[in-house]
This record gives sequence, structure tokens and C-alpha cells, in this order.
Amino acid sequence: MSAPMPFWRAAGMTYITYSNICANLVRNCLKEPHKSEALNREKVHFAISTWKDGKAEKPVIRSDMPED
Repeated sequence: MSAPMPFWRAAGMTYITYSNICANLVRNCLKEPHKSEALNREKVHFAISTWKDGKAEKPVIRSDMPED
């Protein structure tokens, strides 16, 4: 007997993908000014550093938002 599978897994998604879809739906249903506040909180910025000879090189700042 196999355990029941979550519907998001049966659809071929990861939980992160499923939760991102749900979060986007909720944000799109909000009215202003709450919608724009939620969209601003959604932005993510991070730095990527490559390592060479045991030392970090200059980090590259990235964003998940498209460039304007």
C-alpha cells in the first residue's frame, strides 16, 4: 500500500514552485495600496561569489527581477 501523494507532486511540481504560484495568485488579488506593497516585498537580491585558491573573488550582485 502506497502513501497518498500531494497533488502538487502528482502535477510534477516541487513544493517551492507550488507555493510561489499560490503567493503570486494572492498578490494579484490584492487591491491597491496593498498590492504594490506586496510586490515590493517580493523582490530578492543576492550576491554570488566564486572561489579561487581558497579566497572569494569579487561578488556579483544578482536580482530575480528583470532589468528595467
